Amino acid sequence: MSTQLNSAQLGRAPHNDKRALNSSPISTPKELKRQLPIDFQLRQQIEQQRNDIRACIAGEDSRLLVITGPCSLHDPQAALDYGQRLQQLQQAYQDKLLLVMRAYVEKPRTQVGWKGMAYDPDLQGKGDMAKGIARSRLLLLQLARLGLPLATEALNPLVMQYLDDLISWTAIGARTTESQTHREMVSHLSMPVGIKNSTDGSASNAINAMVAARHSHHTLGMDGNGQIAMLDTPGNADTHLVLRGGHGLTNYDEQSVAQAVEQLQRSDCRTRVLVDCSHANANKQHRRQHAIAVDVAHQHRRNPGTILGIMLESFLLEGRQDNIEPLAYGQSITDPCISWEQTEALLQAVYQVLAP
Repeated sequence: MSTQLNSAQLGRAPHNDKRALNSSPISTPKELKRQLPIDFQLRQQIEQQRNDIRACIAGEDSRLLVITGPCSLHDPQAALDYGQRLQQLQQAYQDKLLLVMRAYVEKPRTQVGWKGMAYDPDLQGKGDMAKGIARSRLLLLQLARLGLPLATEALNPLVMQYLDDLISWTAIGARTTESQTHREMVSHLSMPVGIKNSTDGSASNAINAMVAARHSHHTLGMDGNGQIAMLDTPGNADTHLVLRGGHGLTNYDEQSVAQAVEQLQRSDCRTRVLVDCSHANANKQHRRQHAIAVDVAHQHRRNPGTILGIMLESFLLEGRQDNIEPLAYGQSITDPCISWEQTEALLQAVYQVLAP
């Protein structure tokens, strides 16, 4: 009796199944990093910036951590313009604030929509990840060379492998906090990571993620050569909670922060929390970020052991626009942002609270 299995038994896709055809090979992480490398000096700068953020998380640095920048990057020229301005503010406020620029090239979508520069760099609604990931890496290189620490949100663990050496702080979003894959990814990352509370406002899932991420894992992934491999992750102790509100509820007030800190203590996690001044905490009203940031700055001054920092959505122009040509220069095509002038006023107000 023959033991040979046919294609149906093996689970192979039939030759006319389009799923077997719709693939476009791209460079491996190792190849792209060789094409767009970081030099020794930049590598040292990024490691020092990671250590500065680690010191803030541990309470060894009393400065307020400020993650600020566009909701997403879509225009390299406008992103560099913003970065140059932010670097000048860092020099002015560096004794009280540690500024980190948002450099998000992936965007989570509730249903569908533009997924970020890494996926659709030409804003055409057509995927071109070979071009998108290369453009993203080049832009992050240029921003890092300005002297700024960079922040991003990690959505696809494979995309992160192309960019991880340029990032000083990474966010895990509210939608992916419960994902085992993302918890294992955080365990493998070499920079500090902020984990957001769930979309319902609960901190429990984020705290569970922090506990999981500080342990090592055996997980399936890709190595730098593009080879599928089992990864032995080392664990990441440099995680913290990000409070972003949820389902119409805010959680940046002193009582909510205290409750979150108590939960963190029970799980033996880092207790300093970062407040997202946008999203549900602002009820999706971008101008409310100013008042929230000032409130949190006062909390930081009263209780520096509980407040790590703030996160802002900020660009050159206020608001947002649809992805329709012609695009206004320096305005978000995803979430609405405060303008550069509003950002300057906000950071000045926060600085004055901390250094009266």
